[in-house]
Amino acid sequence: MKETNTASASPEARAAMHEMMAAFEAFKGANDARLDEIEKKASADALLEEKVARIDQAVAQAQARMDRALSESRRPMLGAEPPAVVAAPEAKAAWDGYMKSGQAHGLELKAGLSSASNSAGYVVPPETERAIERRLMAGSPMREIATVRTVGSGVFRKPVSTAGVQAGWVAETAARPETDPATLALLEFSSADLYACPAATQSLLDDALIDLDEWLAAEVEDAFAAQETAAFVNGDGVNKPKGFLAYANATEGTQTWGQIGAVASGAAGAFASASPVDKLIDLIYAPKAQYRPNGRFVMNRRTVSAVRKFKDADGNYVWSPATRPGETASLLGYPVTEIETMPDVAANSLSIAFGDFARGYLIVDRAGCGCCATPIRPSPMCCSTRPSAWAAGCRISTRSS
Repeated sequence: MKETNTASASPEARAAMHEMMAAFEAFKGANDARLDEIEKKASADALLEEKVARIDQAVAQAQARMDRALSESRRPMLGAEPPAVVAAPEAKAAWDGYMKSGQAHGLELKAGLSSASNSAGYVVPPETERAIERRLMAGSPMREIATVRTVGSGVFRKPVSTAGVQAGWVAETAARPETDPATLALLEFSSADLYACPAATQSLLDDALIDLDEWLAAEVEDAFAAQETAAFVNGDGVNKPKGFLAYANATEGTQTWGQIGAVASGAAGAFASASPVDKLIDLIYAPKAQYRPNGRFVMNRRTVSAVRKFKDADGNYVWSPATRPGETASLLGYPVTEIETMPDVAANSLSIAFGDFARGYLIVDRAGCGCCATPIRPSPMCCSTRPSAWAAGCRISTRSS
C-alpha cells in the first residue's frame, strides 16, 4: 500500500486517522445491528439505517481530512524557500518583471498555436513548471497511480507487444524450427493543451514576499487537476486525453487487444443481494497474475460507501481503513483510490475498476508549460493598465495499454 512516514505526518493527519478508525469501529457495530434486523425482520429500522449512513459519512469525512492534511503538508507555501535548482538571477528577474508588469524584455519568445495569428506566449522557468507538476502530482489521483512520462515533442510513439515471442521444446541435437515473432502495435500519443486564466489583485503583484511561481501553480492546481482527472477517466480523446473507461469493453474472457474486460455485478444496476463480495473477487482475478501484485481498486466515494458494508463468508468486513497516516484504505487487501469522476453504481456503469494502473495507463506530458500575461480591460473603477491575468497552459496526452 501507498504510505508515508508516520513520524512526519502532521498532527491533523494523525488525529483524522484515529478519528476514522474509531468511526469505523462504530460503523461495524451499527451495520452489524442493521444486518441482524434484516435477517430477523426482512428489513431494518429506519433510524438504524440513518445511523449507519451517518457513521459511514463520518468515516468518509475523516479519510478525506487525513488525505487533505497529507496533501497540504506536501504543498509548498507561497512564501516558501526557493527550490535547490533555480534559473539564473537575470532570467528570474526578467520572469518576475514580466509577471508583474507585462514587460517581456529578456524573455525568449515562443510562438503559440492558437486561432489568432498574432498570439504568442512564453515558456515558464523550470522552477515554475516543477511547482505546477508537484501540485498536480499531489492533487490528481490518477497521476499518483499511473505512469507519467515527460517528452519534448508534440507526438510520442510507443511500440507495445500484443503477442509475445513464441518458444518451443526440442531435443539437444534436433533442428530448431523458426518460432513466431512478437506482434507489435504502435501507440501514438498526440498532445492536447490544458489551460486556465488565473487573475491577481494589484496588492498581490506588489507584495515582495509572495512567490509568484508558487502563486501561479496554486491558482491553476485545482482547475487543472479537476479537468485532468475527468479526462483520465472518461475523456473521449478529442483535444483531451482518452480516459480508461472510454475504451471499448467486453465481457471478461472475450475481450481482444484494445478492449477492457468487464465483470457483471450480479444484479441490474446494483450489487448482488447475496454474496456481493464474490464479484469483487472475480474482478481481482480477471487480470493476469503479473498485474495483481500492484493492483488497486478505483471507484468514487458513493461506491466506497456501498462496499464498506460488505462482509465475507466468515462475517469479516472486506473493507479496512488506513492504520497509519499516508496509507490508503483497502478492499480485500488491495488499496482503494477514490476518484470522484468514476460512475455511480448503475446499469452498465463500470463503477469499479481494478488493475495495475502503473502498467496499464500512461500519461505523457510535453515539457514546457507556457504563460501569457493579459492586461485586464480598464473599467470605471479600475484604471490600472498593468497586467493582472495570465493564460497558463500545459500539454498532456494519454493512452491505456
